[in-house]
Amino acid sequence: MTDHDHLPELPCRDFVEVVTAYFDDGLSSDDRQRFEAHLAACEACDMYMDQIRETIALTGRTPRPDELPRDLREGLRHAFRDWAA
Repeated sequence: MTDHDHLPELPCRDFVEVVTAYFDDGLSSDDRQRFEAHLAACEACDMYMDQIRETIALTGRTPRPDELPRDLREGLRHAFRDWAA
């Protein structure tokens, strides 16, 4: 049992919504643990994080959603198209 097993699971849609807070050190300790546990278990979100890290490396800052590459935005829309808003 790990120290974050008692924490509720973080769904992908919530993961995507808190990426900027993660990079800006704006998550609570519990939320950061949930985020990192999800990242370790979800290949799609791991690939998303790689793209965000690359964007940060190229631009020197965390991107705003409207600044993400079109193919990334479209990929996210496709991945989450069946989820309720």
